[in-house]
Amino acid sequence: MPNFTDVTEFLLVGLTRRQELQVLFFVVFLVVYMVTLLGNIGMIILISISPQLQSPMYFFLSHLSFVDVLFSSNVTPKMLENLLSKTKTISYVGCLIQCYFFIALVHVEVYILAVMAFDRFMAICNPLLYGSKMSRVVCVRLISVPYVYGFSVSLICTLWTYGLYFCGNFEINHFYCADPPLIKIACGGVHIKEYTMIVIAGINFTYSLSVVLISYSLIVVAVLRMRSVDGRKKAFSTCGSHLTAVSMFYGTLIFMYLRRPTEESVEQGKMVAVFYTTVIPMLNPMIYSLRNKDVKEAVIKAVSKVNLRK
Repeated sequence: MPNFTDVTEFLLVGLTRRQELQVLFFVVFLVVYMVTLLGNIGMIILISISPQLQSPMYFFLSHLSFVDVLFSSNVTPKMLENLLSKTKTISYVGCLIQCYFFIALVHVEVYILAVMAFDRFMAICNPLLYGSKMSRVVCVRLISVPYVYGFSVSLICTLWTYGLYFCGNFEINHFYCADPPLIKIACGGVHIKEYTMIVIAGINFTYSLSVVLISYSLIVVAVLRMRSVDGRKKAFSTCGSHLTAVSMFYGTLIFMYLRRPTEESVEQGKMVAVFYTTVIPMLNPMIYSLRNKDVKEAVIKAVSKVNLRK
């Protein structure tokens, strides 16, 4: 029988063991984190103060920005601390808390992306009914479901993580507490956690992605039936930003969580994790602002108002 030991803390290996690269990584990811905060918080404020952005699409976008701020803040501060620290540790309770919020926010974000796809379907395929069908009450209900579901599922998943046992190897080959590297170093409770992780991730990614794919299939059919070239361009421009965000987020998560945790997959997943925990939250505001005429106009008007007050 394995000799299980009580765990009080874990050692986070981080992105690299090379000391000379850690200061460089600290500077790079500090800049990325600050840009992420400024971009997403700026987007939330812009949507709240701009009359032309008071539509369901931007209501959902503000929540996507809010989740991106929480998502990045759950991982990046600890990563930055460990890059400059000699004792790169995280407490056992802190590890479970990080796992809980990470899993919760991943589920919240994938379902917000699904809700945004449904919103685009309603706007393009049912424009005459859009105002009544996507009322403020309906939007609040639609956005509430991802939060309630995500944090509920995460509680169950974290309890299964709590069921893992360790036999002396407390070194996590990652820069935050994630299920695959934790499973890799555990010596008990592994099979049920590994099985449930793959099944739950598979079900939720498949269901939410199906909503996105079905919505966009119907959107493409509707757009191709449009006679107006300008109408087609406008429809594709509003959908292009969302499709870019969906492709990046789903692609990296599927690569990370729908594979069995092996030494090779954990090492590869660490590099991919950098992308969806730090880069994607930074890019989302840029994607939605650079490719969206309404957001650009709202930014110009907001800047003009500030200049007039001076």
